[in-house]
Amino acid sequence: MRASGAVTRNTLRQQIADALRDEVLAGRLQPGREFTVKQIAEQYGVSATPVREALFDLSAQGLLESDQHRGFRVYEFTVADYRAMVEARALVMDGVIREVFAGPPPSAARQDLLRHALVSVRRRAEEASRAARGGDLDILIGYDLRFWRELGALVGNSYITDFLHRLRVQAWVFAVPYLRGDADVRDWLWNGHPELVAAITHRDRAALLSAVADYNNHALSWADRLAAGDPAAPEQAARPDEPDDPADRARPKP
Repeated sequence: MRASGAVTRNTLRQQIADALRDEVLAGRLQPGREFTVKQIAEQYGVSATPVREALFDLSAQGLLESDQHRGFRVYEFTVADYRAMVEARALVMDGVIREVFAGPPPSAARQDLLRHALVSVRRRAEEASRAARGGDLDILIGYDLRFWRELGALVGNSYITDFLHRLRVQAWVFAVPYLRGDADVRDWLWNGHPELVAAITHRDRAALLSAVADYNNHALSWADRLAAGDPAAPEQAARPDEPDDPADRARPKP
């Protein structure tokens, strides 16, 4: 049975959006890179309609900026933006943890469901941690995003899950260009996923708060290092209104 045109277009729209998001996360589409609907349509050999829809979807997610006359541009997040992302997710996660532990313990049936769901989450955690220790960004990003997405689904609130997922995608988009140019990249990739899963499995509130605090503090420490201009700058050409000094590019913009 052939799919209708609407379903086909929507599927293509999602595929294009996913492909472009992967290009940004991989660092192949650098912050500030500009392109048009026509260019992307020709690149993928498709019509302009699903491309335009995909690009507007990515704009709504904060990954692209649209300009009526110049097309689209990969959003350039600052260190201040990154800090704000970390602080926002910290506040939301703290609220989630408080709510979970303030309520009554889950029923036996609920505990069985959680144990079953945690099997997959634990697998993601181990793979993400292994990739982080090995400094493999491409592997880490995929497993890290899936890990947090599946973990968030256990809360049962899709709005919170979607919000946190969006923040993490944006954080990776900001971080990738810097991390790829950092010789000490393994020191700045958080690998505490298994410890966090263990704390959830045992309903150990103190251990869970400690793991989440370590996760956020690790990110903020890296942001401090960026603001100091220590690491290598993203591998991209400076725009005319930007300084050529990597240290200056690493500092937060006013």
